[in-house]
Amino acid sequence: MTDLPGIVVTGASGRMGQMLIRTVLESDRARLVGALERTGHDWIGKDVGEAMGGAAIGVSVTDDPLEALSRAHAVIDFTAPAATVEIAGLAAQARCVHVIGTTGLTAEDIGKIDAAARHATIIRAGNMSLGVNLLVQLTRKVAAALDEDYDIEVIEAHHNQKVDAPSGTALMLGEAAAEGRGVRLENVEDRGRDGITGKRERGHIGFSAIRGGDIVGEHDVMFAAMGERVILRHVATDRAVFARGALKAALWGQGRKPGAYDMLDVLGLKEG
Repeated sequence: MTDLPGIVVTGASGRMGQMLIRTVLESDRARLVGALERTGHDWIGKDVGEAMGGAAIGVSVTDDPLEALSRAHAVIDFTAPAATVEIAGLAAQARCVHVIGTTGLTAEDIGKIDAAARHATIIRAGNMSLGVNLLVQLTRKVAAALDEDYDIEVIEAHHNQKVDAPSGTALMLGEAAAEGRGVRLENVEDRGRDGITGKRERGHIGFSAIRGGDIVGEHDVMFAAMGERVILRHVATDRAVFARGALKAALWGQGRKPGAYDMLDVLGLKEG
C-alpha cells in the first residue's frame, strides 16, 4: 500500500476537493497523503475524513503546503489562480507532479506556471474529462474543414457558484477552433454582447455563458451557416469525471520529464 503514489489534494473542503479526495480513497492505484486548505479555515487540524462527515482516515487537513508536498508524488489542484501559482513553485521545489484544473488563469499566471514546469512535471487543462478532450479535437478538425461562411459560437452552462466566465473548457474549445482556422483566438474572440453591438464580424468566435442551479458543465460548439448548423456537444452530469481524469493525469505524470503537459498528452490524443 505504501508503494502507491501519494496524492495531496488542495482546496479540500470544496465540492471538487471532496470529490477528488473520495476518488483517491476509492482508487487501488494511489493513496491520499495530504489535504490542504487556506490558513484560518475551520477544517485545519481536523481529520479530513471526519471533516467530510465520514470516518477518520488518518490524514489531517493542513495549511502548510510545503510540508504536505514533501511526502507526496503528486498534488491535484482545482483552486484559485493565486493559490495555484504558489503551489506550482512549491511543487517544483518538492519535485512532485502538479495537476492543475484551476480556471481563470491570466497570461501572467500561466507564464509563472510554465517557468515552474522547467523543474517539475505540470499537467494543466481547463477540463480533465475524456469526452471534453475528444470534443476539443473534433472542434479543431471541424473548424479546419469549414470556412468562414460558418460562424463559430461556444455556448457553456455551469452552476451558479462558478466565478469565472467563459469557462476554462469554453476557452479550450475556442482555442481549438482558432487553431483549426489558423488564427489566434485573442484576435477573433467575442466574449460578450450587450446593447447595439453591430453585426457579427466574419470569422470571429463568439462565447456565451449561462449560470444557474447545479449544472455541472455543458458545452456546445456551434458552426452556423446559411441554411444549416453543425453542433458539437458535451454534457457532464457528475464531477467524478473530472476527478477521475485528474487522478489519471497524476498517475501518468509519474516518472515523466519536467515540462508543461495537458490532457491530450495524458490521453494520447496529441497529433503529430
